[in-house]
Amino acid sequence: MTSNSTPASFDIVVIGGGAAGLSGALTLGRARRSVLVIDAGEPRNSPAAHAHNYLGREGVAPRELLAIGREEVARYGVAVRDGRVTGAERDADGFRVHVADGTSVTARRLLVATGLVDELPPVPGLAERWGHDVLHCPYCHGWEVRDQAIGVLASGPLSVHQALLWRQWSEDVTLFLNDAFEPGDDDRGQLLARGITIVAGAVGHLESKEDELTGVALADGRVVACRALVVAPKFAARAEPLAALGLTTAEQERAGTVVGTAVGTVDPTGRTEVPGVWVAGNVTDLFDTVATAVAAGTRAAAAINADLVAEDTRMAVEAR
Repeated sequence: MTSNSTPASFDIVVIGGGAAGLSGALTLGRARRSVLVIDAGEPRNSPAAHAHNYLGREGVAPRELLAIGREEVARYGVAVRDGRVTGAERDADGFRVHVADGTSVTARRLLVATGLVDELPPVPGLAERWGHDVLHCPYCHGWEVRDQAIGVLASGPLSVHQALLWRQWSEDVTLFLNDAFEPGDDDRGQLLARGITIVAGAVGHLESKEDELTGVALADGRVVACRALVVAPKFAARAEPLAALGLTTAEQERAGTVVGTAVGTVDPTGRTEVPGVWVAGNVTDLFDTVATAVAAGTRAAAAINADLVAEDTRMAVEAR
């Protein structure tokens, strides 16, 4: 259930109703905390038909999974509100969270699970096919395109590893250099040894027919047949509304390559450097899958509840 008529004060406000946010809300609701989830309705994986590698829910549609999650948290008194958080600040009660409709709520603690945005390569025709046959994670989508002609759009040296990884799912893999870099002798030798075709030159656009990718068109007019194209998006954490709290972003790297920005230093439970604020999911770990985001939300929620237990106990001792 979704409610837009809710009280104004909660133990915890969860910002973001994806896998991490709803998982945290479920744990906190079961801990008998008053919880509000505010969700803008923009899950990162919504273009995909199915979510994978989530035991017990293998192949579930992303929107269906979130609908199930909302029903589950409602059983424990968690309120879910559709809306976009525009900012948050400290006040006498802890935090005041502002929503785009002009309303605000207060919370003793915050769990930020706003996820990230995929910044895609600017190739005509690519964005329209994102999540269908333009992909990035082999563990999420490799099985669905197994044994097909798979292209890898290079963005830098890390693309060599990407091509070698996708070779596990198909013998027909092509690395499109797209003028992004020139592989060295060792890299070129590895690619060729695995039967991966290397295509030089800039990519012009993607070709499709009847809502299926058919090929990659190069700027010089060549067209290489392709049924799936692998890209490496730049990841950007959705942390802008929380800047007033002091939540800063930092670049994250993989194999020496900058892959995106995420909320900065946190401890293993997701506790940030801002007292009272936790983060979970892709907003802090760019490589979280649905399953690991769920785990992160649960872990953060347990830490938040323990923190509130300590505060409740301290206040009770002072009152006595």
